[in-house]
Amino acid sequence: MDFIFNDYNLRILISVGIYIIMALGLNLITGVTGQLSLGHAAFMSIGAYTSALISMKLGLPFGVALLAGALMASFFGVLVGFPTLRLTGDYLAIATLGFAEIVRVLLVNMQFTGGALGLSPIPNKTNLYIVYLLVFVVIFAMYRIENSRVGRAFLAIREDEIAAEAMGIQTTKYKILAFAMGAFCAGLGGALYAHYITYINPIDFGFMKSIEILNMVVLGGMGSIPGTIIGASLLTLAPETLRFVDEYRMLFYGAMLIALMIFRPNGLLGGVNFRNLVFKTFKLNRSSQGK
Repeated sequence: MDFIFNDYNLRILISVGIYIIMALGLNLITGVTGQLSLGHAAFMSIGAYTSALISMKLGLPFGVALLAGALMASFFGVLVGFPTLRLTGDYLAIATLGFAEIVRVLLVNMQFTGGALGLSPIPNKTNLYIVYLLVFVVIFAMYRIENSRVGRAFLAIREDEIAAEAMGIQTTKYKILAFAMGAFCAGLGGALYAHYITYINPIDFGFMKSIEILNMVVLGGMGSIPGTIIGASLLTLAPETLRFVDEYRMLFYGAMLIALMIFRPNGLLGGVNFRNLVFKTFKLNRSSQGK
C-alpha cells in the first residue's frame, strides 16, 4: 500500500479534501443562495491565521485551533454581511472582493501575523483521517441544511428575492446566515491548510484563490453538492495531471474550462436531482423485473 499512500499521493488527497470543504461553503453562498461572493480567500486566510496563532502562541489543542479559526471566519462573514448584503450581483462581488483585498493588505502590514514573511513553523497536525472525517461531516450538514426550512428559504432567495420577501422570508437574515455558514467552512479549510503546510503567508490568499474556488463550484454545477465535490476534485487534480505540459499548463486548464462551459453551461451536474434520478432508476428496474 506504500505505493498508493506515499507522501505525494497523500498530499494530493488532503488538498482535495480541504478544497471540497471550502468549495461546499461557497456553493451554499453562491450556488444555493445566489449571492456572488469573491471574498472566500479572505475567510480562508482568517481561519488559517487564527488557528495558526492559537497553536503557536497559546499552545492550545488542534481541535480548539480548528474551531476557533472556523468561528472567527464565520464572525467576519456576519460582520461583512450587514453592510454588504443589501447589494446584489456584480455590486456584491465587488464589495466582497474589496473585503478580501483589505484583509490581505492588513495581513501584510501587521506584525503579529508575520507581515509579508508569514508564519512558521505551524505544528503539523492535519492528516488524511481528520480531513476526510470533516469532509463527511460538512457534506452531511450541507444535505441537512438544503433539505430543511432554512435551505428552502435560501433557494427561494436565489430564485426571486423580491418574491421571497413578499412571502414573508426575511431575506437579509437568511443571506447573512448563508454567509456565516459558508465563511465557517472556508475558515475550517484554512485552518486545516495552515496545519498541513506548516507555513502561511498573505500571497497564499490572494484574489486568484477566490477565483479558483469559485471555478470549482461553477464547474461542478451551481447548487449541486455532488457537482461541487467533483469540481473541487477535478480542479485540484488538474495541475498535477497536466505536469507533462508544464509550460502550457494554464493554457490547457483554461481551454478545459471553456470547453466545459460550451457543452455543459450549467456545470457537470448542474440541474441534476439525484433523489429523483435514483427513484426513477428504481422504478425502471422494478418494471423491467415485472416484465
